[in-house]
Amino acid sequence: MPRILIVEDEAIIRSALKRLLERNDYDVTEAGSVEECHDLELLDYSLIISDLRLPGDPGTALIERATPVPVLIMTSYASMRSAIESLKQGAVDYIAKPFDHAELLETVSRILHQQSIRQSPAPDITDEGGGRQTMVGNCDAMQQVYTRIRKTAPADVSVLIQGESGTGKELVARAIHQQSKRANAALICVNCAAIPETLIESELFGHEKGAFTGASAARTGLVEAADGGTLFLDEIGELPLDAQARLLRVLQEGEIRKIGSVETRHVDVRLIAATHRDLRSLSKSGEFRLDLYYRLNVMQIALPPLRERDDDILKIADILLDKACQRHDRQGLRLSRAARQDLRDYPWPGNVRELENALERGVILAEGHLIHPDDLGLALHPSHSRGPVTPPAIRHLRRRKSSDPNADNDLSLEDYFQHFVLEHQDQMSETELAQKLGISRKSLWERRQRLGIPRKKAPRRPD
Repeated sequence: MPRILIVEDEAIIRSALKRLLERNDYDVTEAGSVEECHDLELLDYSLIISDLRLPGDPGTALIERATPVPVLIMTSYASMRSAIESLKQGAVDYIAKPFDHAELLETVSRILHQQSIRQSPAPDITDEGGGRQTMVGNCDAMQQVYTRIRKTAPADVSVLIQGESGTGKELVARAIHQQSKRANAALICVNCAAIPETLIESELFGHEKGAFTGASAARTGLVEAADGGTLFLDEIGELPLDAQARLLRVLQEGEIRKIGSVETRHVDVRLIAATHRDLRSLSKSGEFRLDLYYRLNVMQIALPPLRERDDDILKIADILLDKACQRHDRQGLRLSRAARQDLRDYPWPGNVRELENALERGVILAEGHLIHPDDLGLALHPSHSRGPVTPPAIRHLRRRKSSDPNADNDLSLEDYFQHFVLEHQDQMSETELAQKLGISRKSLWERRQRLGIPRKKAPRRPD
């Protein structure tokens, strides 16, 4: 039961507020002034509700003493000046007297909920190399992610992780697995978009010898390899419909059948799936099975994009910079003030993965002990607004098209990307295309997958 301390010098108001809160299952303690609170252990309370004007010290004097316990300020002087001053000093919120009972209860409930979220620790996870690391982020959205991980992990149900490319969906999957009852068993990670469609069923479910041309030996599928543990399917929206049907049987019956086999095998696998696409919309167009979507979406975790995590960007950048400095043996490098501002202003369409690449580039190019904006290679708009970023090749194509009176000048950034790749891929390698577009080869591959742009087929060698 949450404990609340009321600090109010008017006994009638104090008693009425205590009765209201106790009727709503809060444990309430009273005090008439800041001085009366000296003998109380303020950290034992979940929330302090204090009048602003009290005999002796004002209610805001409790803010620093009670940290990190939130302090809600009450004031009879409903001027913005007194309210703003209390917020500047660290009050979590304010409410003006006389207050509506429903409004007060809603405010108390909201503050306590936000406080419980903030107290959820970021999970520790083990990476592929066996090292320990902690997920980084203190914003409200990431605190909600940590809470979902903590509550979902032991439940042993299917989980759907949604978020843009580069937001850390695999890290969430690892955290869920390592906090689950299956932590001592295998975690098998599969990128569905990286496996050719003709091989995906064989990779996932295995095949018998001779099941198809080239099947010279029997093969155990990745689903069976995850038996007793967790199977993480990244970019599950790219899974072909036939493979979706087989996966649905795994979830419904706990059974798999290898390609070319008539026998079924029982498997005990927890499935965690991730996607940057809207699976429900895909189901309406027939690209994704609705029944599989419902089976996957028992629990959902939404990862925020980096551009919505203002308070976390520089903290993540400092951690990634330290790692990049160690890899390249350039200890002592720091980001200049201008570079740090650019990191905050950039919209990060590639999220944490793009941030890591920018810092890696900065460590390699930096001269002296500071990394400057030019070293990072970020294409910021002069106004530093978080609008779409235009790589050099796209800017060139846009200028060329704008000079053509017959061109469609309303094309989106993705349209320009598609035009540029299709126009130049016959003359450029994947590495050259990525360099011209100002992205990594992996980002180029991911955008090809998202936009459905096939790679140029290599010429067949003469027999």
